[in-house]
Amino acid sequence: MIKAVAIDDEPLALQILEALCARIEYIKLLKTFTSQAEAQRYLNKFEVDLLFLDIQMPRQNGIDLYKSLKQETKVIFTTAYSEYAVEGFNVSASDYILKPIAFDRFEEAVAKVKRTLDLEQQNTSANTHLTIRADYKLYNIPLDEIVFIEAMDDYVKINRVDKSTVVARSTMKGILKKLPETLFTRIHKSFIVNTAKVEAVQAGSIEIAGREFPIGTTYKDQVNKNF
Repeated sequence: MIKAVAIDDEPLALQILEALCARIEYIKLLKTFTSQAEAQRYLNKFEVDLLFLDIQMPRQNGIDLYKSLKQETKVIFTTAYSEYAVEGFNVSASDYILKPIAFDRFEEAVAKVKRTLDLEQQNTSANTHLTIRADYKLYNIPLDEIVFIEAMDDYVKINRVDKSTVVARSTMKGILKKLPETLFTRIHKSFIVNTAKVEAVQAGSIEIAGREFPIGTTYKDQVNKNF
């Protein structure tokens, strides 16, 4: 079951979303909000799988609101303005629906989220791949191809053995939850490393592929435990 929340400054738009969700058996709309502040308080307290989020709102642009959230969740932007499409996908939105919303288009967008969540759950259970959305694509990266992951403000950079990178919107905490703790260790506020790729461990650093990574004070105990 997909747990969802809808945010829109227009009550009628929220009523329409409630009716649309009621027609799909695998989605549960937990809450609706016209107040962005109330929505943020709720989302900081409870985890949800999906946001339906209007873009053009009076207090704060919906894209900026999404960027400010602490938790990592899928988002489908809903708006009457097509010019926001590119900006919406730049924050790795699952989809972007224009108002008035047709049920077929809504069902298609929700089904896409379900496929992504199912794949993420499958890969987490099998401990073989990391599934993440970036660059308008859904990446399915084998875990043994990941060397280290680096924090970049609201994004993370996934560095692979072939030197290629994938930059995705996520917190370090959020992406760490998708990775098996037996294979990946956070050694610093800015770095998560693949333990199988570590070549040497020193008092204050770890070496991978000839590069040294600092061990943060907060993470020393975890590093000592894993190495």
